[in-house]
Amino acid sequence: RYRGTKTVVVCPDYSEASKFADVWLHPKQGTDAAVAMAMGHVILREFYLDGKSEYFTEYVRTKTDFPYLVMLDQREDGSYVNGRFLRASDLADNAGQANNPEWKTLAFDEISGHLIVPNGSIGFRWGEKEGMVGKWNLEPKEALTGAETQLRLSVNEIKDAVAPVAFPYFGSTQHPHFACTEHQAVQVRNVPVKKVKLADGFEALVATVYDLTLAQYGLDRGLGGDNVAKTYDDDAPYTPAWQEKITGTPREQIIAVARQFAENADKTHGKSMVIIGAAMNHWYHMDMNYRGIINLLMMCGCVGQSGGGWSHYVGQEKLRPQTGWTALAFALDWHRPPRHMNSTSFWYIHSSQWRYEKLAMTEILSPLVDPKQWQGTQIDYNVRSARMGWLPTAPHFDANPLKIAKDAAAADKAPNEYLVENLKAGKVNFAFEDPDNPVNFPRNLFVWRSNLLGSSGKGHEYFLKYLLGAVHGVQGKDLGEEGGEKPQEVKWR
Repeated sequence: RYRGTKTVVVCPDYSEASKFADVWLHPKQGTDAAVAMAMGHVILREFYLDGKSEYFTEYVRTKTDFPYLVMLDQREDGSYVNGRFLRASDLADNAGQANNPEWKTLAFDEISGHLIVPNGSIGFRWGEKEGMVGKWNLEPKEALTGAETQLRLSVNEIKDAVAPVAFPYFGSTQHPHFACTEHQAVQVRNVPVKKVKLADGFEALVATVYDLTLAQYGLDRGLGGDNVAKTYDDDAPYTPAWQEKITGTPREQIIAVARQFAENADKTHGKSMVIIGAAMNHWYHMDMNYRGIINLLMMCGCVGQSGGGWSHYVGQEKLRPQTGWTALAFALDWHRPPRHMNSTSFWYIHSSQWRYEKLAMTEILSPLVDPKQWQGTQIDYNVRSARMGWLPTAPHFDANPLKIAKDAAAADKAPNEYLVENLKAGKVNFAFEDPDNPVNFPRNLFVWRSNLLGSSGKGHEYFLKYLLGAVHGVQGKDLGEEGGEKPQEVKWR
């Protein structure tokens, strides 16, 4: 600031920071994602489509997943939806990759014109043999031959077809506290695609992340179809005019700030910065807010650049005893790396807030899916995730894992074989299938650099009642008393 750096403060209220800003944007609280999406719309239009930034192009080509290919799945109505990444294991002979082909992604190379497996995907991290070691990096090289590559961001110039791709839109949901728009919940937009023959003979349609991103932001590229914007004033999702209805921020401010943020990043090679604290973390949709901002930084080549990127000023960045403490806390002498449980699920379940949950899954489902296939409550999905191995939990089973290992040795069986047999027989169960059983209560609580019971716990009174068994102020009735929908996967006590 002393050297003349321009500052823009995004804050709903006239705070001390707002007072000293060059520009003050004051969107309605909780609508940060709409601001970020509209700014992204401007940056993609002016620095990727109408204009070109050599720095941005090279940055996203080498440091993001923009060039990588995503398979499209066809819907009953003939449109498509984003599927998963195209992987080496999808192609004949695993695209020449013997090790972890299901974890290696593909892209088109502009130099050779071929579909290739570039360096850097997670499949190169472990298990490589001689000749393939040292490929887990961002060097622009083809993994098998080491040839220089220039990954293709868009397949528009070499497309085989234009496919209608459906994108979910959540901004039309009626809400008592937030403005909504009248756009359709499913936005179908045209995307350039290539056809790739898979190992099983099926011809899949694939699109780059870049092409899908442009479609997600609703940019008109001359591909025809609806739900895209030609100008910033168009009433289409993610334009500056669209966000004005939701955030209350004038579109001219959004356009100017986005343009200047990107211009500075282009000229300085990424020295534009977002400084943010924990305030946004306390919003239900904070992940959406964060991702909108992260996209801006990646589009502008700011992440990893000195003087640019994301500067988050609250958290555990300088946890000095971490190295020594983690060895004890996470049993690193037993198994590395440990699988940590997310704290949201941990506290949600152990403070029994799931017993009062009234938010139905149908309220948060994507409009692209069939609600009949997604039954149950939020804790049901935690339990299913644990059962399928996606979600580490603490505790994981209703039996001590040390005892399971000892019992397996006594039975002369491998621990995994012994555990699977006992799970199938019902002798061992997942802890979160019966979280109110005292056997599954957490036994130790070590709080580091936090004030869990004084200020940081979300649902404080539930912590007191269910986690500690202390005097509390819970006044509401649980689902059992109110007769609400109970979980399907959890034993109710």
